[in-house]
Amino acid sequence: MAWFANLFSGQPTPDPRLPIEQQQRLREWWQVPEPNLALPHHQSRYVVVDVEGSGLEHRSDRLQVIGALAVTQGTIDFNEAFHFSLNEGDGPSETNASTFDLRAAKGLIDFLHFVGKAPLVVYHAMFAAKAIERTLASQLRVEVAQPWIDLAWVMPDLFRDVGESNWRLDSWLDHFGIESIDRHRAVSDALATAQLLQIAMARAARNGILSPEGLLELEKARRHMYPDG
Repeated sequence: MAWFANLFSGQPTPDPRLPIEQQQRLREWWQVPEPNLALPHHQSRYVVVDVEGSGLEHRSDRLQVIGALAVTQGTIDFNEAFHFSLNEGDGPSETNASTFDLRAAKGLIDFLHFVGKAPLVVYHAMFAAKAIERTLASQLRVEVAQPWIDLAWVMPDLFRDVGESNWRLDSWLDHFGIESIDRHRAVSDALATAQLLQIAMARAARNGILSPEGLLELEKARRHMYPDG
C-alpha cells in the first residue's frame, strides 16, 4: 500500500534545506515498516488526526495546528497525544504556506515520527488531508499518498438504523453522548473522534469487519455507491 513518497524518486532524498540531524530523522521515519492492515482492531494502532486552519471556521486557508491521538489495541492512549502549532504564538500566521520554515519542518518531522505508518482516522478527511499534504510537500518535500479512514463515510454504513449520510460530527457525538472538551480545537476534536472510532470498531467487529483493511474496504464501497455523498 502506498504511504508517503518522496516528490522526486519515491526514495528518501535528503532535503538540503534541513539540518543533517533532521535529514537523518526523516530517513529513520522512512525506514519504519508499514503495518499489517489485516490484523484485528485489537492488535492495531490507529492515529486520529484533526487540524485547525486560519479561516473563520478553523477549517480553511492555511494549516495552523495539528492534533493527533493514538488508539492502540482498541484503547485511547493519553500518553500518545500530539499537538503542534505552526505559529510561534496563538494568532494567525503571516508566513506564506510555501515559505520554508525550519521550526515548522521540525514539528512536521515530529508528527511523522508520532504517526509512524499507522492508518490515519478523521471525520471528513478532505480539508485535513489536503492541508497536511500541502504543508508536508512545501516544508519537507514529502508527498502524502496514504488513504485515510474517514468516519463520515464509515459510520452511516455501520449504523444504518440511526445515522444519516449527511450527519455532521456533532450529530454523532450527540447521539452517542460523547463530549468534546473544547469543540473545534484539534486535540479536543481528535479525542472525540477517537471515541467515535472505538464505537465504530466495536460495531464493525460485530459485523465481521475485523481490521483496518476492512474499514478501508467499507469506505471504498460506500464511496462507490454514493459518489456524490
